[in-house]
Amino acid sequence: MKHNETTVRVRYKDTDQMGVAYYANYFVWFEVGRSEFFRGLGMSYRDLEQSEILLPVIEAYCKYKYPARYDDLLRVTTRLNLLEDVKLGFHYEIVNMEKDILLAIGETIHAFVNRKGKPVVLRKQNPFFWRIMKDKAPEIKET
Repeated sequence: MKHNETTVRVRYKDTDQMGVAYYANYFVWFEVGRSEFFRGLGMSYRDLEQSEILLPVIEAYCKYKYPARYDDLLRVTTRLNLLEDVKLGFHYEIVNMEKDILLAIGETIHAFVNRKGKPVVLRKQNPFFWRIMKDKAPEIKET
């Protein structure tokens, strides 16, 4: 799986008085894309947490090109772009589906940590998940 696409609709509560989506919502939509990416691999965040692996965000970036507005239908494309022993990263694109306009691009990087917040090496902590990530996203090179 090279990428995952999911759709979200901008809700009224996501906007300001001008009908423009609040900037922080893009990070929420990134999370929706990331969750669906994992589901596309046949697992969920819950599965990771049950195996004592948590994925806190350690870096986040978003470049806003055009605003999303109330009731817009958005496509969130999520790609795995980094896979290392103790972290992974995603690249996102958010497009207004009706106008076919790129609204934002972004990235997040996540650490693999245990419940105490200590870094863990994924291939040792959960070799099964490591293999799934490598098998389903072979375009990512290990470092």
